[in-house]
Amino acid sequence: MKRLMKISVVVLSVLLLATGCTKKEISENELVVGATPEPHAELLNLIAPDLEEAGYKLTVVEFTDYVIPNEAVLAGELDANYFQHLPYMEQFNAERKSDLVSAGGIHIEPIALYSSKYSSIDEFPDGAKIAIPNDPTNEGRALLLLQSNGLIKLDEKSGLTATPLDIVENPKNLMFSEIEAPSLPRIIQDVDGAIINGNYALPAGFNANKDGILIEGADSPYVNIVAVKAGNENLPKIQALVAALKSEKVAKYIKERYPNGDVIPVF
Repeated sequence: MKRLMKISVVVLSVLLLATGCTKKEISENELVVGATPEPHAELLNLIAPDLEEAGYKLTVVEFTDYVIPNEAVLAGELDANYFQHLPYMEQFNAERKSDLVSAGGIHIEPIALYSSKYSSIDEFPDGAKIAIPNDPTNEGRALLLLQSNGLIKLDEKSGLTATPLDIVENPKNLMFSEIEAPSLPRIIQDVDGAIINGNYALPAGFNANKDGILIEGADSPYVNIVAVKAGNENLPKIQALVAALKSEKVAKYIKERYPNGDVIPVF
């Protein structure tokens, strides 16, 4: 994936990971959490005062990448991250032989198919070009969305990590472009449709229930989690972080901020 970084702290993380330089240890009263901007960093900043009252100073480090924040947690440069869903973390662990675990599930962001050219799937021409995320779990998630709406059929053995090679029926002869997830909103004009994750659709101004042509159901297994290195999930500061994110304050904020269901609490 192209590694786009929003602030200099992220650049420092990359250098530390690459060189093994000595880094400052995070104290027991500090919480350094990596997150993608919306809604993750937004929700973390919302609870910063609550964590301060509980005795923890929260620092939020923003990323627009799916790999670096996991590497930073494993390296001890972050206490936790909050950007990914559970299947993605499990796939990352399998590929990297790493030991990230979920400290708690917080919300679902329904993935959706968007188009700048068409307003319904019936308008899509034969051979329409669809852009989908190129990371294993979100690619499979996108294809499952199309399958659930009768547009393709996947090999039943493919599971959550399906790719276009697993398509066994494709009556509309859909063509697929596998694109880095952060780039999907920017290339929507170049394709007939794009299936975009919520954390990239929201900052680009897309509303799943208003603009989405096909929308994932609320029973999705793709719950966004707080991820930590195994063994740290029961640390008092991590428990405090998860409790703050599962508070009534956050639930109310999500309901008011995302009334159309672009973010759905699971607590």
